Amino acid sequence: MFGTLLGPLPRPPLPAEATPEAILDGVLELQVSARLEPLTDGGWPLHVDDPVASWRSTSRRTDRLVKAVVTGPITAARRVADVRTELLALADAGCTWIEVHEPAATSIGTDHEVRARFADAHRALTGGLDGVHLSLAITGGSADEAGIETVLAGAYASLALDLIDGPDNWHLAATAPADRGIICGALAARAGSDDGPEILLWAAGYAASTGGRGPARVGLATAGSLAHLSWEVAVRKVERLGEAVRLSALPAEERKAAVDPRAVDIRSAALGRYDPAAPRRSRKSRKSSSPGE
Repeated sequence: MFGTLLGPLPRPPLPAEATPEAILDGVLELQVSARLEPLTDGGWPLHVDDPVASWRSTSRRTDRLVKAVVTGPITAARRVADVRTELLALADAGCTWIEVHEPAATSIGTDHEVRARFADAHRALTGGLDGVHLSLAITGGSADEAGIETVLAGAYASLALDLIDGPDNWHLAATAPADRGIICGALAARAGSDDGPEILLWAAGYAASTGGRGPARVGLATAGSLAHLSWEVAVRKVERLGEAVRLSALPAEERKAAVDPRAVDIRSAALGRYDPAAPRRSRKSRKSSSPGE
């Protein structure tokens, strides 16, 4: 199991005169310290209008896998051919993980013509791109009404889903073919949310169980952009994400000991609180007890 970001980070607390390289190093350092991978430039690329140069410059600053993030043609209102040119250029440059960010998928709905246009666009966008892990990311709402056949019409190896603002995206996760990865955007992107590992571990476990997918095809992620948060809040969230990934790799008993027992105790689910069963008394002691005891 792995952890990654679905969206940018706020600016690190560096002096106003800090170089773009220093800012990029700051967002990379945070991700590395939290043991996330693949990494992103956190929305602070060194070459804003050149995705290939941006990916190359980010990759040179770390020994971890770096993914390129490209806005999908529907969301960006761009020609499919132009976006595909960027994907091909990234692949030729050696990029092995490309995330196509397409939040516009949340507006597809049940309209057959809209579905067909989306599916055709993504088939044309992704066809024949060998040797690259293509990941479709949907944030900002639910796209389940479109159906998994529409959403995964393109040649995507994984599907990254916002499960906070789009809880119905669980329908897509559950119906996705088992050979496709599911990246659970289950860490809320708002301040003051419950960022305990229990929710993240449950999300990862459920995604792994659907269709026999297994944990190797499951990742954990933020549910969207953290750029609107303070750096301190964003750091805590990224650290929580990394901690959940670490816990997911532990043996079951160690993992249970590390989380709130209410998340793993059956009686807790019924009672709404952790209430371990009291030791059973012997038959002799029960017979000697008065009715009020």
